[in-house]
Amino acid sequence: MHTESWMVVAVVAVLVAVTVVLAGMLTVRLVKARRLLRDAGIPATNKLVFWGALIYLVSPVDLLPDPILLDDIGILLLALRSLQAAAEGAQVARRR
Repeated sequence: MHTESWMVVAVVAVLVAVTVVLAGMLTVRLVKARRLLRDAGIPATNKLVFWGALIYLVSPVDLLPDPILLDDIGILLLALRSLQAAAEGAQVARRR
């Protein structure tokens, strides 16, 4: 292979590694958030969002092929945002 080909392979490998690490970090944050919110009075729909995000992450059916984890990262970010909004709503309801 030519030097340019090896460079392209190296760049692609680095990008794949970065997205895998980012998806792993977001998964850990999602699981930690779920533990914190387990008994916080979060509605069932938000709990379903959590499980749906994890199922999508491990599912072989994706919007983008598996080496490209951008869709998985997006789903994880949406789930985290949903759980955060539910937690803030639960705190407001407890104050009343």
